[in-house]
Amino acid sequence: MDLKDKLVSSFMAFEETVDMDSSVHDIRSEAIKIFEEKGFPSKKDEAWKYTSLNAILKHDYSIFPKKEDAIEFKDVKKYFIHDLDSYKIVFIDGQYSSHLSETTHDKIDVCLMSSALTNEKYKAVIDNYFNKVAPKDGLSSLNTAFSREGAYIHIRKNTLADKPIQVIHFSTGNESSQMLQPRNLIVVDENSHVQIIERHQSLTDNPVLTNTVTEIFADKRAIVDYYKIQNDNLNASLIDNTFIQQLTQSLVSVHTFVFGGKLIRNNLNFYQLGEGINSVLNGVTIIEGKQHVDHNTLVHHTQPNCESHQDYKGIFDEKAVGVFNGKIIVNKEAQKTNAFQSNNNILLDDKASINSKPQLEIFADDVKCSHGCTIGQLDENALFYMRTRGIGDKEARALLMYAFANNVLDTVKIPQLKQRINKLIANKLNVNLGFDL
Repeated sequence: MDLKDKLVSSFMAFEETVDMDSSVHDIRSEAIKIFEEKGFPSKKDEAWKYTSLNAILKHDYSIFPKKEDAIEFKDVKKYFIHDLDSYKIVFIDGQYSSHLSETTHDKIDVCLMSSALTNEKYKAVIDNYFNKVAPKDGLSSLNTAFSREGAYIHIRKNTLADKPIQVIHFSTGNESSQMLQPRNLIVVDENSHVQIIERHQSLTDNPVLTNTVTEIFADKRAIVDYYKIQNDNLNASLIDNTFIQQLTQSLVSVHTFVFGGKLIRNNLNFYQLGEGINSVLNGVTIIEGKQHVDHNTLVHHTQPNCESHQDYKGIFDEKAVGVFNGKIIVNKEAQKTNAFQSNNNILLDDKASINSKPQLEIFADDVKCSHGCTIGQLDENALFYMRTRGIGDKEARALLMYAFANNVLDTVKIPQLKQRINKLIANKLNVNLGFDL
């Protein structure tokens, strides 16, 4: 039995284990039918032309965890931004870990999807937002069918979240191979602001496949800063589906930092539904070996006087493969749009590769839109100059690569997180950069 058939046949057993109201039941039932029809994407699909899932779908994944494995904070402290005062929502093998978490219902809701899906208190929000922006494709529908646990975050009107929120998913390796399907719902009401840090971390060398869906809704003048740290083990694969709906004068920034994992696919989609909206998509990728990272982005401008800014940097060594497929759509009504897209890459080895496909679909005539892509190697003249000033070859290369990615780091607004990412980059470059990190 292949993985698709196993998932479809497991759906009835899954439904018997969860409580839900009839509307959620109907959503799940429709979703599993869509997945059964569409299945997993293949390279025949244009959006997946450069990324094959065949290698990671061959494992006999455990769909449901058999037991919960307790983890002590001291054993996973390094995966938290531990010097940052924050709320925490932590999951172990898909199950909520109360002793590692710090949730709240004081002015804001930082809690669990399982509670939101089953508690009448949250029904209005679930009815209005759950599964409303995620598309009906195979992977998103698969997650919807099995969605049970994840982060539920609701920032009420005119509220500044008093501290950032960390959402961390651990997999322990209790199973020989495991598939996880977290579902996150983030609703930020009018004139509110939140900062969120998300991480998926395997604590084992056993194969792990995570298919996650996050829906984000930013109301009028809402501000959302979202940070994704992807630095997992080489047997862990992640398909990250994030869908964002923005209303008038909202600002949503998503920063994606990729340093580890076997195969990572980031589907990041913004839908602008008002005027004066700004969408920011930034990313830094540094990978090596046979790692594969695919960024697939969409910004859909539907109303006038809006902006979007995309800046993705990639550094690829050995046989690593990168993919950037970025699309900007500007509707006829979206006059005065300012859309910028940039994808710049450095290949450190002749066997490394990057497939970059920036796309603009513009139906308005009064816009300012641009896109650019560069693929090259380190500047030999700059290296020579630095070496004549007494800087070693290894350090000179590291400094040039750090400078290459640095402007993306400037957009990180949490100092402790910026410091952590700087350290991750230094570790990836395997060098002491010689200044305070």
